[in-house]
Amino acid sequence: MIGDESYGLYFALFNFSMILNILLDLGITNYNNRNIARHNFLLSKHVANIVGLKFLLAIVYTVFSLGIAAIIGYDKIQIHLLFFLIFNQFLISFTLYLRSNISGLHLFRTDSLISVLDRSFMIIICSILLFTNILKGKFSIAWFVYAQTAAYVLTSLITFAIVLGKSGRIKIQFNFKFFLVFLRKSYPYALLILLMSFYNRIDSVMLERLLPDPIGKEQAGIYAHSFRLLDAVSMFGVLFAGLLLPIFSKMIKQKESIGQMVQLSYTLLIVPAIVIAISSIYYSGQIMDVLYTSNTESSSGILGILMIGFIGIATTYIFGTLLTANGSLKYLNIMAFSGMVLNVTLNLILIPRYQAFGSAYASLATQLFTAATQVILAFVIFKLKPNFKFIFQLLMFVGIVVVFGTVSKNIDNWFYGYLVMIFASVLFAFLLKLFNIKDLYRIIRYK
Repeated sequence: MIGDESYGLYFALFNFSMILNILLDLGITNYNNRNIARHNFLLSKHVANIVGLKFLLAIVYTVFSLGIAAIIGYDKIQIHLLFFLIFNQFLISFTLYLRSNISGLHLFRTDSLISVLDRSFMIIICSILLFTNILKGKFSIAWFVYAQTAAYVLTSLITFAIVLGKSGRIKIQFNFKFFLVFLRKSYPYALLILLMSFYNRIDSVMLERLLPDPIGKEQAGIYAHSFRLLDAVSMFGVLFAGLLLPIFSKMIKQKESIGQMVQLSYTLLIVPAIVIAISSIYYSGQIMDVLYTSNTESSSGILGILMIGFIGIATTYIFGTLLTANGSLKYLNIMAFSGMVLNVTLNLILIPRYQAFGSAYASLATQLFTAATQVILAFVIFKLKPNFKFIFQLLMFVGIVVVFGTVSKNIDNWFYGYLVMIFASVLFAFLLKLFNIKDLYRIIRYK
C-alpha cells in the first residue's frame, strides 16, 4: 500500500535498530535460558535483579542508537520512526527475556503460545487499519510502526504476568555487583548475537546507505519484498531453537547422548526448509505477483536466492543452538566474526554493481558458510558420527522435490500446482520416514 521507497526506508531503519539491539540484552536471554534450565530455583532471584538491569540497558541502547543515527545522517522523519523502533526493540527484548524463564522451566506450550501473541495482535490491529476506513485512507509506514508498538506492549504485559505467577512477588532490585557478575558470564553470548545480527541485518542498511537516493531506498524496499518472507519462515527455526536450547543444555549437563536428538530435531526443521526453498524457486514470480504490485520481476529472482539460504539458517538453528547449550562460545564467535567479514566484504563488492541482487548473493554465501562451519564444529566437539543413510535420504528427498516442482509447473492453475508440489513433497517425506509427527511431540513433551 505504501510503496517500495517508504517500506525500504522503514526496512533499513528496522534492521539498523536490530543490529544494535544486543545492547538491550548483552547475552542475558540465552545465558538465562541455559541457566534456569539447569537451576530452576534461581528464577525468583534472577527475575528481581535482571528486570532492573534490562531497564538500565534500555537507556544505554537508546542513547547509543540515536547517537549513531545522528552521525550517519538520518533526518527528522527517520529519527522519529527510529525512536519508536527503538522502543519496540526494548519491548521485544524484554519479552524474550521473560520467555527465557518460561522455556527454562520447560513450559514449552506456554512459551509457544506467547511466541505468536505479538504477531496475532499485530494482524488484528493492522487489519483494522488497512481494511476499514478508520484512518480515512491515510495509512502510512508510521501507522505500521505504531501498530507494532501496541502489539508489543500488550504481549510484554501478558508475559510479565505469567512469569510473575511462576516466581511469586517480584521486588525489582538494582544490585550492581550482581549486574557485573551476570554480565561477565553473559558477554560471550552478547558478542555472538551482535556478530550474527551484523551478517543477518546489515544488507538493507548498506543498500540504503551505499546507493544514491532514491535508488537506495527503492532497492532496500525491493530486497525487503523477499527478505520479509525469509524472516517469516525463519520463525519456525526460532521456535525450534527456543525449545531446543534448554533441552540440549539439560542433556549435556546430565551427560546424555545427544546424537539422536540432534538428528531428530534437524530432520524436523530441514525437511520443511528444503520444501520451502525449492518451491520458492519454482513459484517465486507467482508469489511476488500476489503480494506486491511493483518490481515483482526483480524481487521474485531475489526470493529464490534468499530461500536457498533458509536451508543454511535452518541448519544454524539446530547446530548453533547445540553449541550454545554446550557453552562453545569461543568457536561460535570466531565463526560469526568470519561470517560478518565475509558478508560486509561481499556487500561492498556486489551492491554497487548488482544492487539488491548483490545483497541476496552475499546473504546466501554467508548463510551457507556459517551453517557448514557450525556443523563441522558440532561433529568435532561432540564426536558425532555422520549417518550416511540419513544424508542419502536427504539428497534423494531434494531430488524428488525438484521432480515434483518440475511436474507441477505443467498444471494450468499455478496455485493448484503449488499445492500439489507441497503436498506431494510432504507425503514423500513421510514415505521416506524423514518426517514424523510423533518426533515433534517427543521434543515438546521432553522433560
